[in-house]
Amino acid sequence: MHYEGTIYRPPSEAYSLIVQITVGCSHNGCKFCNMYKDKRFHMNKLDQIMGDLDEARMMYTYVDRMFLADGDALVYRTKDLITILDAIKEKFPECQRITSYATPMSLLSKSEEELKTVREHGLEMLYMGLESGCDEVLQRVNKGHTSERIIEAGKKAKAAGFKLSVTILSGLGGEELWKEHAVETGKTITLMKPDYVGEMTLNIIPGTKLYEE
Repeated sequence: MHYEGTIYRPPSEAYSLIVQITVGCSHNGCKFCNMYKDKRFHMNKLDQIMGDLDEARMMYTYVDRMFLADGDALVYRTKDLITILDAIKEKFPECQRITSYATPMSLLSKSEEELKTVREHGLEMLYMGLESGCDEVLQRVNKGHTSERIIEAGKKAKAAGFKLSVTILSGLGGEELWKEHAVETGKTITLMKPDYVGEMTLNIIPGTKLYEE
């Protein structure tokens, strides 16, 4: 199977087969993040992905979960994403769950009909980074979206039938904006109504823009 660069997946996908359909993150500009810095975002070719699925079928007798990598697999062309999902269903009839990361951009760029169709063809759950519900915090860390747009994206995912898991970063507001970060994040989660919320603690990593500041 083809894997390019360091591969990341959510903790809950520890036992999932990972299929890399996109490489890197379509935004890749968050100041706190050191993921995907070793690669430039692009979509893998459909025939390569089909080959990876064939190879995985020969390697594994049973695959009950599959995670589509990298950081924003949902941005893949809708008709080709449907082809991939249908191939998974055909080649891995025992697979009970298919998931992927999604960004607010990829959710907002697809129509409601496209998202519903993707959901109907087997993509069950999306992981999306909220990080903070405070717009000032989001701007400072170059998230690329306001809380309003992230809420809109989350609601759109839910309306299409996806299960939604969002992550928040404790400590991202720092000493100056800790209260705004906490309060506005709580309000945002209430409005978005995700199925799961994962809280992580900010770790300022050398090499990130946040560390350099």
